[in-house]
Amino acid sequence: MKHIVFLTCIGSLALALTALGAPKDASTHGSARARSAPKAHAVSARGGAHVASRPAPMRTSQSFSAARSHQRAVASTSRSNRMDTARARSTRNANARTAAIARNRAAISRERSLARANTMRAGRLEAARARNARVTQAANVRRAAGRNLAVNRQRNLTLARNVLANRAGNTRIVNSWRSDRFRGANYAAFYNYNRVWHDSGWWVSNYPNIGYFYPLGGWWYWNAGYWFPAWGYNPRAWYPYDGPVYTGYANVSPDRVIVEVQTALRQDGYYAGGIDGRLGPQTRAALAAFQADNDLTVTSAIDKPTLQTMGLA
Repeated sequence: MKHIVFLTCIGSLALALTALGAPKDASTHGSARARSAPKAHAVSARGGAHVASRPAPMRTSQSFSAARSHQRAVASTSRSNRMDTARARSTRNANARTAAIARNRAAISRERSLARANTMRAGRLEAARARNARVTQAANVRRAAGRNLAVNRQRNLTLARNVLANRAGNTRIVNSWRSDRFRGANYAAFYNYNRVWHDSGWWVSNYPNIGYFYPLGGWWYWNAGYWFPAWGYNPRAWYPYDGPVYTGYANVSPDRVIVEVQTALRQDGYYAGGIDGRLGPQTRAALAAFQADNDLTVTSAIDKPTLQTMGLA
C-alpha cells in the first residue's frame, strides 16, 4: 500500500514538472489545435446523418522544400527585376551623358567653325584691302608716270620744234634737183627726174613693179633702187610729194621706209610729227636738217647716202 502511494506521488510530481516546463506557445497552439481539430464524427444539421470529415493535410519536408524554392525563385526574380531596372537606369544615364557630351562637342565644333570662318573672312577682307591698296598705288604710279611722260614728251617736242626753227634759217626744203651738186652718181635719180604722164597700160608694159601706196597718194613704179610717182596711172590721183624715194629693193614699200626714217629722226631730235609713212613738209624739213648736220647733199628726200648714214641701208 505504501509502495503504491509513493509511485502515485512521483507520477503526479513528474506531470506537474512536465506541465511547468512545457512552452506556453506550445500549450496554446496545442489547445488551439485541440479545439480546432475536427471530431471524428459530426452530425449534419439537416439530415442528422454522420459525415466523415477530411483530415487536415500534413506538412512534409518536400512541401517545405518546395515553399522555400518558390520563395527563392520569387526573391531571385525580384532581384533580377531590380538589377534590370538598375541596368536600364544606368544605360539611360550613360546615353544621356553621351548625348550631352555629343551636344557639347557639337556646340564647341560650331563655335570653332564660326571662329575659323570669322578669322578667314577677316583675313580675306584684309587681303582684299591690301590688294586694293596695291592696285590704287600702282594706278597712282602709272598716272604719275603718264603725266611725267606727257610732260617730257611735250618738252621734247618743244625742243625739237625749237631746233627745227633755229635750223630753218640755214636749211630750206629743196624741191628742185637741177643744180650741179646733184650730178653725182648718188643723186642721179633726183637730177634726172621728170614728171611723166602715161596711162595704166603704158606703165604696166614698161615697169612690171608697180604698187599702190595709200600714204603716198597713189600708184608708184620701181626703177634702179627708187620708187617714182606713176603720173597718169590713175588720172584722178595727186601726189603730195613729187620725187624719188630710195628703198634699194622692189619688194620694200616706200611708205615702210618713210616710217623707219621718221622714227630715227624723232629719236635724234629732228622730228616731232606723227609716224604716218607720209613724206610731208615736216618730215622733209627734218631730213634737210639731218642732211645738213651730217655734211650730206640736202635733197629734203630719202636718198641712198641719207639711209646709209642713218644705218637703215
